[in-house]
Amino acid sequence: MSTSPRRPGPRFDRGHTDDLMAFLSASPSPYHAVANAAARLEKAGFRQVAETDAWDGAAGGRYVLRGGAIIAWYVPEGASAHTPFRIVGAHTDSPNLRIKPLPDSGAYGWRQVAVEIYGGALLNTWLDRDLGLAGRITLRDGSTRLVTVDRPLLRVPQLAVHLDRSVNTDGLKLDRQRHMQPIWGLGDAQEGDLIRFVADEVDVAASDITGWDLMPHPVEPPAYLGRDRELVAGPRMDNLISVHAATAALTSAATITGKDLPYIPVLAAFDHEENGSQSDTGADGPLLGTVLERSVLARGGSFEDRSRAFAGTVCLSSDTGHAVHPNYAERHDPTHQPRANGGPILKVNVNMRYATDGAGRAVFADVCERAGVPWQNFVSNNAMPCGTTIGPITAARHGITTVDIGVAILSMHSARELCGADDPFHLANALTAFLEG
Repeated sequence: MSTSPRRPGPRFDRGHTDDLMAFLSASPSPYHAVANAAARLEKAGFRQVAETDAWDGAAGGRYVLRGGAIIAWYVPEGASAHTPFRIVGAHTDSPNLRIKPLPDSGAYGWRQVAVEIYGGALLNTWLDRDLGLAGRITLRDGSTRLVTVDRPLLRVPQLAVHLDRSVNTDGLKLDRQRHMQPIWGLGDAQEGDLIRFVADEVDVAASDITGWDLMPHPVEPPAYLGRDRELVAGPRMDNLISVHAATAALTSAATITGKDLPYIPVLAAFDHEENGSQSDTGADGPLLGTVLERSVLARGGSFEDRSRAFAGTVCLSSDTGHAVHPNYAERHDPTHQPRANGGPILKVNVNMRYATDGAGRAVFADVCERAGVPWQNFVSNNAMPCGTTIGPITAARHGITTVDIGVAILSMHSARELCGADDPFHLANALTAFLEG
């Protein structure tokens, strides 16, 4: 573990972790996450701009919402057309269950809801949990509404041990199609039943709902854990920890007075990272590049200015990583074993599953030193496949220097994950130092 001396002035403390827990509870879907981030930005003076409108180059904070993605940036006074950007990249989606287009199903007197598996979810963690329902609906006029049913509504029941005697010796085997369909009542399936229920919840006519993006979510709230409350357990930490920290860092950077920012700080939180980022709201789409380029042009810039700005830009791709697991230590690299509350991790993979190189390491080390936070190194065990992030995508698509970092957690992709209670504010302080330049 690498550490740096603590210096006075970190902006965030354990109160940040309390606020993170509230953010997790209020963000059961990517659409809720970006709405909540936008509300925090609005409070800090940012304003939403439509992609279909002409943009001006005036100083101040702006943001664009598209589905489950948000791009926000702050133009300081005196910024030139070729002023570089400092970007924190993250993603808003988490592995879970998603409601199918024809959701009403059932058998043997049980009413069920048909779901599809999204991303690399740990399926067993969704069994025997009380699940609510969240997401968005699209109405006939093209408008959307958020849906939040934050009470026990659905449940995926596990087969009793009496009917699966080998489960504790041979392991649990789940068929993604047959075994993951939740129940939500008794009786025969009725076509349109779920959407009628949703319509009543949001007070619209069922006939006005023409599309939906809905997903179950665990209703158990986040909680401090452990003898000394030094851990936090909760849903969707991968990767709302980063979205929350980046939002706090951007609003902090935008409220600096009496100091010129040498960069334009940016938050880029994408959807669909968990299934490859290839969508109009994913990191592999054109959204970020388009927003940055339009910002340059709105300030009177040319293609030359755009190229100069991008050449000087750095992105911290912030996503959760793996803390060393005490019961499976052999799955980790023996010399790189990040620990909870040890500070954010710097992710390295020489095959560029992470975008970090030596120059990027120097950027991150400087940021953590200035922020007064500890930090750690992470590489995968050579015998284990390495995951990836939006980092390599951002670097390759936009030609932007990118560094992969994050908070070390346990139970990644579980319905309920675990991290150190201090690490979220360590991350937020590091991101703030980065965006302030």
